[in-house]
Amino acid sequence: MSQTPKRSIEIDFFRGFALIAIALDHIPSSVLSHGMLHTFAYCDSAEVFVFMSGYVSAASWLAIAAKKGAYAANQRFWRRGREIYAAYLCTAALMLLSGAAAVALRVDSPLVADSGFLRFVAHPFAMLGNIAVFRDQPYLAGVLPLYVILVLALPVVMPLARRSPDVVLLGSFGIWLGGCWLVDYLPTAPGSNWPFNPLAWQAMFMLGLLCRLYPVPEAFQVSRLGRTLTVLACALVASFAIVRLFIEVDPQPGYMKQNLASLRIVSFAAVAWLAAQAVRLGWIGWLATRLPGVVTVGQQGLVCFVGGALASNTIDTLMRATHANGYLPARLAGDLLAIGALLVLAGGARRWKGERPRVALT
Repeated sequence: MSQTPKRSIEIDFFRGFALIAIALDHIPSSVLSHGMLHTFAYCDSAEVFVFMSGYVSAASWLAIAAKKGAYAANQRFWRRGREIYAAYLCTAALMLLSGAAAVALRVDSPLVADSGFLRFVAHPFAMLGNIAVFRDQPYLAGVLPLYVILVLALPVVMPLARRSPDVVLLGSFGIWLGGCWLVDYLPTAPGSNWPFNPLAWQAMFMLGLLCRLYPVPEAFQVSRLGRTLTVLACALVASFAIVRLFIEVDPQPGYMKQNLASLRIVSFAAVAWLAAQAVRLGWIGWLATRLPGVVTVGQQGLVCFVGGALASNTIDTLMRATHANGYLPARLAGDLLAIGALLVLAGGARRWKGERPRVALT
């Protein structure tokens, strides 16, 4: 088990790229989103970000525990849970405001219903209470309750994962296996749901956590078995791409993402193994050093997620209001505006925090 924290620009690059992809994926008229992971795989940027969040959370806990002790590390993650909860409330408010703006501009957009604005108008105080306890999760705010739960559980999971990783892995996938049935018992308001079933998605977070605690040795990656896995991963990625591009071109059913279907896990595992080989060969590091803005987005993950959600809704609403979503140059300009907004926000957040450029621990 690796205990010595090292700095890795690749981790923040992956996180930053995932955040940018998430923002683009939620602009229906986006041009660049057609080149993102969901187009040629059964997984998307959500798996990347949740996996990386587990990886970075484990790295951060180890670094703090090594310097100040386990109690200090636990306290830091309890505070982090409160920070994410505050970000969730902020994002929920922004989603409602986005729906209100679409109504005010008389824009025919699914955002009006997806944002929960109509439910808010009908029962404002009841909905505010439901949002506070996760019974109602407006649109893009729906992933943050998952993070609140996982981050608050980390102080309990980390010691067990360090002692008995097999127990954590089997227990995690046992919960995932029953998650699609247990999700019906989660508190939910009428007309709402948990877009990311925490009982299922915790498995992706735990995989990231365990990969940080027990990284795959480079010697194994270049061994005969490792090379065989690389060939198998290439075959899977190519096969899934052919199916997604030419056979199953329609979006996947919502329940597959909500409950983290096994097909999505297999698809992500193949992509992740190839990404690990790209890191080993230095390709990702080379790319990251030439795109420092993407790395900065990854470093300012929570701020950029909230900002990206607002940027997606704002650009989509403006495109619909101006009837520009049928014009390719306007659609591409919307993509560039979203990316630019995230880069500016990330740089501003870093300067506001008074931090020197740094990268996440791995």
